[in-house]
Amino acid sequence: MEQVLLSKSPDAWAKHILDHFDDFLRDHASCERKAAALAMSFVTKYPDRDAIIEPMVSLAREELEHFHQVFHILRKRGQQLGRADHKDFYINEILSHLRHGRDERFLDRLIMSGLVEARGHERFSLLAQHMEAGKMRDFYTQLAEREAGHYKIFIRLARLYFDADTVKEAVARIQKVESEAMLKAPLNATLH
Repeated sequence: MEQVLLSKSPDAWAKHILDHFDDFLRDHASCERKAAALAMSFVTKYPDRDAIIEPMVSLAREELEHFHQVFHILRKRGQQLGRADHKDFYINEILSHLRHGRDERFLDRLIMSGLVEARGHERFSLLAQHMEAGKMRDFYTQLAEREAGHYKIFIRLARLYFDADTVKEAVARIQKVESEAMLKAPLNATLH
């Protein structure tokens, strides 16, 4: 994957996840559900931008499939989905730096979404590397492979609606915010 993230997640994150794996699975399921909802929110908020509809609907379907897979893993482990979503420091920190205005917010949300997807890919890969051989390692390895190109969907759409320099500036600005948010986020049994 091309260099899209400015910093790497620490190994301590993966070790913490493995020590609190059932909690992580609940958060992972929640993140997949929210990713599907985010994709559909682009369709709802920007119905006049036809080029986003097909990729966002396809992405929402894939993210719901991932949610379903994690739900089944939880059930097999005798666990249930979490009752409520927690406040996501990482996501909220990035959101607090996005611009307002219809076009500005659209561009920033596309870039943010792409970077969050890239971070998910990176963390699934890191987690798989720290797992013992077996079904869960295979699952996260395959999931990381499937997630690898998601960030490109958002960047491609940004380039479709905005000129190259505008996209480049937005990527550079939000990359910095994303990196700082990841590094400042408390170490919890969460994807972000």
